Amino acid sequence: MKYIDEYRDGATARAIAAAIRAEADPGRSYALMEFCGGHTHAISRYGIEDLLPAHVRMIHGPGCPVCVLPIGRIDGAIALARQPGLILCTYGDLLRVPGSGRTSLLKVKAEGADVRMVYSAADSLKIARDNPDRPVVFFAIGFETTTPPTALVLQQAKALKLSNFSVFCNHVLTPAAIASILESPEVRALGTVPLDGFIGPAHVSTVIGSRPYDYFAEEYQKPVVIAGFEPLDVLQAILMLVRQLNEGRYEVENEFSRAVTREGNRKAQAVVAEVFELRRRFEWRGLGQVPYSALRIKAPYAEWDAEKRFDLPDRSVPDVKACDCGAILRGLKKPADCRLFGKACTPESPMGSCMVSAEGACAAYWTYGRFRHAQQGTA
Repeated sequence: MKYIDEYRDGATARAIAAAIRAEADPGRSYALMEFCGGHTHAISRYGIEDLLPAHVRMIHGPGCPVCVLPIGRIDGAIALARQPGLILCTYGDLLRVPGSGRTSLLKVKAEGADVRMVYSAADSLKIARDNPDRPVVFFAIGFETTTPPTALVLQQAKALKLSNFSVFCNHVLTPAAIASILESPEVRALGTVPLDGFIGPAHVSTVIGSRPYDYFAEEYQKPVVIAGFEPLDVLQAILMLVRQLNEGRYEVENEFSRAVTREGNRKAQAVVAEVFELRRRFEWRGLGQVPYSALRIKAPYAEWDAEKRFDLPDRSVPDVKACDCGAILRGLKKPADCRLFGKACTPESPMGSCMVSAEGACAAYWTYGRFRHAQQGTA
């Protein structure tokens, strides 16, 4: 298959891994964070860490928007779903994320609430048009990748004067989270790890381009390599980071040049800018309150803002104490370090968002077997 098999070739993978082993200085450590859950899954699925020398370590980052959504926002969606006659639409992963008291949207649906899984924001708009006598709320979530489709449905709802439709907006911004990991006092108080460089997200970067990462290379002297999700993409990005660190360079490089440009998708950026504006601060699971890290709906679209229409409370709810999702999201721990992993916390009965989300680090470790078997053997 053209452009897939080429990026999964075993011989090429072994050659790149050999180059990493040859070029990585045994007298120093390389701590590299992959921000995106798609990269974490590629690393687990293809055994990439097994190909690396011990002093080249991969640190798993925030992963995905489902992983970093705090319990308080889940509780807000549950409160909406319990409104009489309301239809709540959202993506499949969000249905199973536990809120307060381990209640989830899936459990609320079983109790009789009209909660519907959709594949796109446009699906929720169609449901609103098909049910004009009922309020329909789209529980929107995502990094920069899924923000433009939400902006488009808000534009369409306004153009159609669709008064029964609104959006509960939880879109968050990748660069702000990277900055928080590097410098936030709140995060450092919870613990942090030394990071030498980042593998930049792929899909996010198709929208925002490579330019926003310049700040991290220049201000923090942390190299960034934007990479695709195939195993050869990830290995090549690791090699590029090792070379930058060896040479004392701190630059943004684009391994994923077949899809990412420096400027990104200008049309998508324009749509987002018309509909959304920055929130002053927003809570991320594992990171706490992060300044200017999320979007809210602008005043001209306030009629379609569920937070204003339904006066939703914005409260902070602590995570389950035994669950290590917060530490895993900050790169402090790996999933197998959590005492609940593979025991009280499995995909069938998840305790935390890192196990619920298809892109979560815990789900990656479980799905690809080795750590699952190890934990079951000690349970």
